[in-house]
Amino acid sequence: MARNVDLEALEKGMLALLAERGPGKSISPADVASAVGGNQPEEWGPLMHPLRRVAVRLMKEGRIVILRKGRPVDPDDFRGTYRLALPAASDEA
Repeated sequence: MARNVDLEALEKGMLALLAERGPGKSISPADVASAVGGNQPEEWGPLMHPLRRVAVRLMKEGRIVILRKGRPVDPDDFRGTYRLALPAASDEA
């Protein structure tokens, strides 16, 4: 089913997993891909590039944060392994 990538399913899966983990916790993009695409690498592997595009869009919208080595990245310029987290709730005080 990974042939037609459902970007909405990736977004919903990502936000659901992040909400489940809660503030201050991060998830791996592979967690999202396997939750949406299936447990086998050949099922979730093709979702990794579209998932990254969804993550970048959501970060630009302020809905998630992309982390590398525990720090937020520039969504237009990052490489390597990254994690996803909810934004800090510092604006709610």
